[in-house]
Amino acid sequence: MTLSRITMRLARNPGTEFAGGDDHRGYALTAPLTAEGHLDEAAYGKSRDHCTVRRFAPDEAAVEGRLARKGKNWFFDYDAAASDDDEPVYRLGMHRFAVGEYVTVSDEDGRPLTYKVVEIQPAG
Repeated sequence: MTLSRITMRLARNPGTEFAGGDDHRGYALTAPLTAEGHLDEAAYGKSRDHCTVRRFAPDEAAVEGRLARKGKNWFFDYDAAASDDDEPVYRLGMHRFAVGEYVTVSDEDGRPLTYKVVEIQPAG
């Protein structure tokens, strides 16, 4: 099983303060992917302790967390003891992770924002 390092940067989000996007704001996700670029659910079950997320932005310290799953719902979890910090990812299990694809993540206020996959590399 191979883990991938996926970098997503904030895409254009019309009607928000990020209408033009922001290349300095995003996520670095480590997760197993299938050959088609989807999250590998079977491999995730065996490697969940290595599936991490790092949220970065220029106006805040980077936040480390983990990729988590409850039923069919995937989310980014920054504190295993609390659920109010979780960031749901819209239909993450259905997304294809490939450079140029888009992923929607709900921010800490529950507002959905779109991110663009800009890089995928084997995790080292």
